[in-house]
Amino acid sequence: MLDALKKTVWEINLALVREGLVVQTWGNASGIDREQNLVVIKPSGVPYEKMRARHMVVMDMNGALVEGDLKPSVDAPAHLALYAAFPQIGGIVHTHSRYATAWAQARRPIPCLGTTHADYFHGEVPLTESLRRDEVENDYETNIGRAIVRRFAGMDPLRHPAVLTAGHGPFAWGKDPAHALENALVLEEIARMAMHTLAINPDAPPLESYLLDKHFLRKHGTSAYYGQNPAPGS
Repeated sequence: MLDALKKTVWEINLALVREGLVVQTWGNASGIDREQNLVVIKPSGVPYEKMRARHMVVMDMNGALVEGDLKPSVDAPAHLALYAAFPQIGGIVHTHSRYATAWAQARRPIPCLGTTHADYFHGEVPLTESLRRDEVENDYETNIGRAIVRRFAGMDPLRHPAVLTAGHGPFAWGKDPAHALENALVLEEIARMAMHTLAINPDAPPLESYLLDKHFLRKHGTSAYYGQNPAPGS
């Protein structure tokens, strides 16, 4: 079942380690088949070097196990909450990458200070509110997802394809698992750039709105012109 998606999700999980976004088992990636409403996600706590595509876990949107002998990632409820709230997305990556997590632990959104950031995010990378004690003690992972959904009320998740969860770490997403990985990689790099920028100049201002719009919209949306147009018949 969903063999192609399982292979993709497995490969994206391995890429998290290869790209330096994950150490130990501190992360997970998932993908969704919207036609069948089934989610494929990494199993909980399994070392990456021992994982194979066949170990990926298939769940329905209620969290029921559909296929697999291993427990899904403990963060699966958060993934499910995001898939339910954001129908535009097809893949999610959660990591504890060093720089993005530092911003999450500092409980600060990442300001858009330059055009590199603006190429991928239409403004700052948002930060969720801190969870209350009762939200941590009951349905913790589900409440992480709910906090993200609340933060994104009125926002387009594809214009802001990542979030920092307060005191925890980043989640990134995209139209498929590969784009979720790309956005997680970009998030880590802009988190690092922002940290160094503010170390050099603590008063560095946000990027001008007209420059932000130019850089984001030339790559995204109906008027985008960055890159190559598909060849006829391709």
